Amino acid sequence: MLNFEEELKKFKPSLEIEEVENAIAQENTLDVADLLEQMRKEQK
Repeated sequence: MLNFEEELKKFKPSLEIEEVENAIAQENTLDVADLLEQMRKEQK
């Protein structure tokens, strides 16, 4: 039987995931509120 607590202690995230997280964090993304504010400014 698996000992989940022991397995969690051994867990190390893959480098690929860390690379994706960094790329997303550095990306200048807009959320819906930003898009609505931009549209409001363009209409004036």
